[in-house]
Amino acid sequence: MPNNSKGMYNKNLVIAGIVIFVILAAFPFWFNVGRSAPAPEIILTEKAIAAEDCVRDKEYMTLEHMQLLDVWRDAVVRDGKRIYVNPKGVEFNMSLSNTCLDCHSNKEEFCDRCHDYTSVSPYCWDCHIDNPQGD
Repeated sequence: MPNNSKGMYNKNLVIAGIVIFVILAAFPFWFNVGRSAPAPEIILTEKAIAAEDCVRDKEYMTLEHMQLLDVWRDAVVRDGKRIYVNPKGVEFNMSLSNTCLDCHSNKEEFCDRCHDYTSVSPYCWDCHIDNPQGD
């Protein structure tokens, strides 16, 4: 067996190959840094604009609406409670179809825009119809 100082592998080529692989694998991340799409503009219905207040304030609803809907679902289905009292003391019927969609009846322009932007596929619509009032 001859004593080959380079061995079976060329160390420099292996290192160069690894560096090239890492650069190519990371390229899509580097290429898209700072290029996120602008957040979608939410279009409110006339009824939502006229109501001025939602179940909670706009910032809370933007960030926490799914958690609120989960609490509502559990309260209605498991505990039989139907009334939600917000921090201002105002009562609301805990109903996605009749409370939320009463003001936000255009699912495509209100719900779908943000959900598509954030790549979220909520399962709400598996059971709830898009627009119970038929508007």
